[in-house]
Amino acid sequence: MSAFPAIQPGGSLIVAWQVRDKRVLVVGGGEVAAGRIVHALNADSKVTVVCPKAGLNDEVAFRVAQQQVDHVDRKFEPEDLGGVDMVFVAVDDAEASTRIWKLCREQRIPANIADVPSECNFYFGSVHRDGPLQVMVSTNGNGPKLASIIRRKIAASLPGNTGAAIQNVGVLRKKLRAASPAASEGPKRMSWISRVCESWSLDDLVDMTEEDMETLLQHFVSGNVPTFEQVRLKQGDNLAPFDGSMGWSS
Repeated sequence: MSAFPAIQPGGSLIVAWQVRDKRVLVVGGGEVAAGRIVHALNADSKVTVVCPKAGLNDEVAFRVAQQQVDHVDRKFEPEDLGGVDMVFVAVDDAEASTRIWKLCREQRIPANIADVPSECNFYFGSVHRDGPLQVMVSTNGNGPKLASIIRRKIAASLPGNTGAAIQNVGVLRKKLRAASPAASEGPKRMSWISRVCESWSLDDLVDMTEEDMETLLQHFVSGNVPTFEQVRLKQGDNLAPFDGSMGWSS
């Protein structure tokens, strides 16, 4: 038996692609396009929809009316790709979709052609969202409906407060980086935060206040991770005062 993970070819590289303020072009205005638009807007991208007004469904028309997206009231033209960072195509026209795919490939613009896995640089998975938490299930284009079923099962197994716990951990990480910003401290910061997440329950992390965070941070230098109960009991008792600029005073 090898000590290293076995390679399983045929997968996709699943990453969290940062598209904040990037220009995303959505070609089409139906149900699939509506879903793509939600994904793009949730990722804080700037969305342009190219589709005749008559082809917009109620949801896409709502996004246009609320000025959440820009709208070009006509069919796709090659010049629409100018300055675009990513393209989602969701139209019921296989030949038109393939033409757009080829143009995107020539211009090295990552694109997804709905329901045509062979004409995609990336796939959309089924996503569970809870605040900062995103869990995606991908079948690599083989079974989108099955991905949705599996995603619902995973979401149902997660505690309801998972997102809130993650939000608080994110605040704690920022405070720790501000108190101990040296690059050389990076591995120690990661290890210490990991041990906090492992030793504190989700309920503890949800209930953690700003005062709890500052009390907890005073233990970073020693590397200790007190329990939630110890933090609450010892606040203000026999702890070195917190210094926001250097971390801890002696």
